Amino acid sequence: MPADPNDTAPTAAILIIGNEILSGRVQDANLAWISGRLVEHGIRLGEARIVADIEAEIVAATRALSARYSYVFTTGGIGPTHDDITANSIAAAFGVPILEDPEAVRRLAAHYGPGNLTKGRLRMARIPEGATLIDNYVSAAPGFRIGNVFIMAGVPAIMCAMMDSVLPGLLGGAKMLERTIACHIGESVLAEPLAAIQARHPTVDIGSYPWFRQGALGVSLVARSTDERSLDRVTGEIVQMVRFLGAEPVAGD
Repeated sequence: MPADPNDTAPTAAILIIGNEILSGRVQDANLAWISGRLVEHGIRLGEARIVADIEAEIVAATRALSARYSYVFTTGGIGPTHDDITANSIAAAFGVPILEDPEAVRRLAAHYGPGNLTKGRLRMARIPEGATLIDNYVSAAPGFRIGNVFIMAGVPAIMCAMMDSVLPGLLGGAKMLERTIACHIGESVLAEPLAAIQARHPTVDIGSYPWFRQGALGVSLVARSTDERSLDRVTGEIVQMVRFLGAEPVAGD
């Protein structure tokens, strides 16, 4: 979809870090949740990447995404074990040393209690110089922000807690609105007229998503825009197209 010159919404990327995701041992549960919250906040998600627990890969991806987008959100690799190397990698990406943060140590000590702050747990207090902490009301171990990059845990419940702490302070934009029309028409039949509608409305994003339900083929036609009037016009044209092609449109998901 061509860029809308009136759309000045901030943009974002998500960087998922972890060998366990790439190996298939763990299924990522964070991407969809984060993207949904960003949409609610008026932030456009432009890209998502998955990289292994390799410092050079994390550094390269962080630098590339940080330069391209308003915000970058990373998940994974900030736990207590030897293979949790995200903090070190982010420090390397920004060219700063990594330090044991006194406030992070205090939070961990208060959470675990006297005498229980092990060497492994102290690893979670190591923060790049100049970074600010991200609150974590679930397990106390903080995430952190440096520049426009937000480093969060991979555990979904903890990541959600960190996003709850982060979102109120982010600059958002106009909320992306959405309309969905479903119909029992094959994509190949509606491809040409749908493309014509898209060409007439370049600032509205129109997508087609085929499905097979209860033995019948169909498609969901989804239109997205920040402008409600434009969205209503496109929705009306899609409804007319579907009826012209001999089907009855229904609101869908």
